[in-house]
Amino acid sequence: MTAAAFDCRTCGACCAYSAEWPRFSTEDDAALAAIPAGFVDEAAGRMRCEGDRCSALAGRIGVEVACRVYAVRPEVCHTCEPGDPECLIARRRFGLPLGAAP
Repeated sequence: MTAAAFDCRTCGACCAYSAEWPRFSTEDDAALAAIPAGFVDEAAGRMRCEGDRCSALAGRIGVEVACRVYAVRPEVCHTCEPGDPECLIARRRFGLPLGAAP
């Protein structure tokens, strides 16, 4: 399946895969300050999670999702690519298609 075949707006698996992610890495103070405080787990250096799910993720995994902080999301979220190995691991966890588009 090509990257274009993976629609992040209907997936969201990468944002609900682990409470350890997304972790802040290269963001400067200004970038971190732009993220609304309610979504930030400052002590852990990452986005606040509800279970394994990023608190900024709205919607239903595999149906329709959106990031509430998309414009100011952490750098690690920018580097996540549709169809990359990490994407496939997350999709597998939620039983979402990994092969040819339906």
